[in-house]
Amino acid sequence: MLTKRIIACLDVDAGRVVKGTQFLNLRDAGDPAQLAFAHSEAGADEIVLLDITATHEKRATLLETVRRTAREIFVPFTVGGGVRTLDDAAAIFDAGADKISINSAAIADPSIITEIGKRFGSQAVIVAIDAKRANGGFEAFVHGGRKPTGKDAIAWAREAENRGAGEILLTSMDRDGTGIGFDCELTCAVSQAVQIPVIASGGAGGAKDFVEVFRVGQADAALAASIFHFGLSSFSDLKQQLQTEQIAVRFPC
Repeated sequence: MLTKRIIACLDVDAGRVVKGTQFLNLRDAGDPAQLAFAHSEAGADEIVLLDITATHEKRATLLETVRRTAREIFVPFTVGGGVRTLDDAAAIFDAGADKISINSAAIADPSIITEIGKRFGSQAVIVAIDAKRANGGFEAFVHGGRKPTGKDAIAWAREAENRGAGEILLTSMDRDGTGIGFDCELTCAVSQAVQIPVIASGGAGGAKDFVEVFRVGQADAALAASIFHFGLSSFSDLKQQLQTEQIAVRFPC
């Protein structure tokens, strides 16, 4: 049985980890390198660092922040935000990332998914989809959730897979930072539409939410930020509860 992954997310703005609600009202959560180390030591299976304002500000990812963070951890490390070209991706891999996450650039030019996958392997390419309920469905947004695309999020996930994405990082904008649970309807729809792993994001408030997104949402991994940054849940307690619910997870050796 494949184990489900628990991923800690670091949303970074101006070199600091921040967390908000529905992509707004950001508050400081600490230093990314220190938090990444703490989360990996506590049992996170992976770390995701998202430079959340890089695309909106039309700048490259903060590579020194990536380097400092990569030096502190020994679990898989994904970096996203500001990746627009193959050279951008190469610089992030050189700085220590194991995978890159692309969102706005992939929608603007989907061929970048294929290019990065051919150069570094599809397992290293995650397509991030920020989705919001609209007109009875789910619409994909870009530029840190600021700009609607008119694209159906489920159809876009399927296209991303066809173009060579190795995983989908699916964030419910409606649930982000609310603590009321993952959007299992959205997650299940995307999980059933693609064959590659789907990482659920947005809304985690406790262990029951992870149980639900793994069972009902059919997610392969679940990502959270606030509940880990602010000490509302521990990785060991969460994994113990998941194991009690007969959901396979990985415990540190």
